[in-house]
Amino acid sequence: MTVDRAAAPPRRAPDRPAPVLDIVVPVHDEENDLEPSVRRLHAHLAERFPYPFRITVADNASTDATPRIAARLAAELPAVTVLRLEEKGRGRALRAAWSASDAAVLAYCDVDLSTDLAALLPLVAPLVSGHSDLAVGTRLGRGSRVVRGAKREVISRAYNLLLRGTLAARFTDAQCGFKAIRADVAHRLLPLVRDTGWFFDTELLVLAERGGLRIHEVPVDWVDDPDSRVDILATAVADLKGIVRLGRALGRGDLPLQELRGQLGRGALSRPDAEVAGVPRGLPGQLLRFAAIGVLSTLAHLLLYVLLRGGLGPFAANLAALVVTAVANTAANRRLTFGVRGRDRATTHQFQGLLVFALGLALTSGALALLGAWLPVAGQGVELLVLVAANALATVLRFVAFRSWIFRARRAATTPTPSPQETAA
Repeated sequence: MTVDRAAAPPRRAPDRPAPVLDIVVPVHDEENDLEPSVRRLHAHLAERFPYPFRITVADNASTDATPRIAARLAAELPAVTVLRLEEKGRGRALRAAWSASDAAVLAYCDVDLSTDLAALLPLVAPLVSGHSDLAVGTRLGRGSRVVRGAKREVISRAYNLLLRGTLAARFTDAQCGFKAIRADVAHRLLPLVRDTGWFFDTELLVLAERGGLRIHEVPVDWVDDPDSRVDILATAVADLKGIVRLGRALGRGDLPLQELRGQLGRGALSRPDAEVAGVPRGLPGQLLRFAAIGVLSTLAHLLLYVLLRGGLGPFAANLAALVVTAVANTAANRRLTFGVRGRDRATTHQFQGLLVFALGLALTSGALALLGAWLPVAGQGVELLVLVAANALATVLRFVAFRSWIFRARRAATTPTPSPQETAA
């Protein structure tokens, strides 16, 4: 990476305090949008942002008038600086600008300012207070308002679903060009991020999430820029390569996630011994939570059965409904009933849960078979009653299997080890 230091004004005048916020605007050949956008951003910050700020124009290898316009803005506006790089790449530009900054909070926004700047203070405030480690604007969260074409909407949602399925990401919008990070967190994470292009954001967020950092999401108002020159196909291919590379690194344990979690991550909250969310702990609490989840699962199973029976027949409809509710039931009981969190052994637990639900399939299918043999003219109402009874028996057996087999290791691991004095006694 080559940085043209001569083109960059001093990062901070000696008589000016270090900024709380340094917001980077990465640009490449943006001679038309750069000046109006920077002036608009500067005016917003000067009028509405309560902390000292800096705007850094990170010019990555522009070949048009962008460098001259950026230098003129920096000479005119005291809070604007320019960082010139001789290689392209949005991720490269952000890494260089953030690494060189002396601000407490680092952020960036796209030069088109598609995101309403009213979300900037809500984005930064949790980082200034120390409540969160990273903050991201989301176009897919509740409360967001987005104007864009169907093509980009489908691509965005498909990409974020892909991240959830492949990298177990829990954030809702990886590619919104509106993010912030605490400087101490950035200086620890940036050396681990390998991508220098559009996948930079995703890689940063996945590493932060796996490292136990708190990511704050801000619903934003966002209007698509019709003049966007992003090569969607090339970006999609690069993102897929990034997903594969990052997935392999995570799978092989190549990244120091435990060290990162120990340095920056937030530890698990301790639970009161007496109760969790108002429900007693121990067997009574487990029974209450398991029963509530079981009722919801049974209702979902019956609803799916009714919806699918006409097209699939009774046995296929029962199988499909049972498989769908099995996965949801195991996940809910894993987290809520038996208090297992995180990804450790999640796949194993789901596989074991499916084995247990195979017992439920045998019971319910066997009950339907017996009903068909004994009462061939039975209506759908009788079928539902038989399924309820069979499900009740399967539920009892499922709880025993969950408690004594699938989640037994978890419960044993949380049992206090007796002291030497207790052992001697």
